[in-house]
Amino acid sequence: MTVIVLTNCPAGLRGFLTRWLLEISAGVFVGNPSARIRDVLWEEVQQYAGQGRALLAHTTNNEQGFTFRTHDHTWHPADHEGVTLIRRPDLNAPSRETPTRQNPPSGWSRAAKRRRFGRG
Repeated sequence: MTVIVLTNCPAGLRGFLTRWLLEISAGVFVGNPSARIRDVLWEEVQQYAGQGRALLAHTTNNEQGFTFRTHDHTWHPADHEGVTLIRRPDLNAPSRETPTRQNPPSGWSRAAKRRRFGRG
């Protein structure tokens, strides 16, 4: 069994995949092609995905019974003691691209003082 999930990919790529797989939902393709056809399809997906993202999951002979590949995802496969897991980015960690936030000044804001103590 092979599953390919496309996000924000060109319509032509979706049309190409319908030649080999069945589109059961928007951007979700399933089927049972041979391993050679699956690899050719994945190469085409990587080449024509453009700004989109893609995920390929297929059955294989390992402990989990399947494996997966990603293209332009922020979540990446990671091997952990022989089991493939998904590594998600830490959204709370400070990024090198964005400056760190400064702590807000302590004390009451003018608006809060007015709400609390009135305008007088």
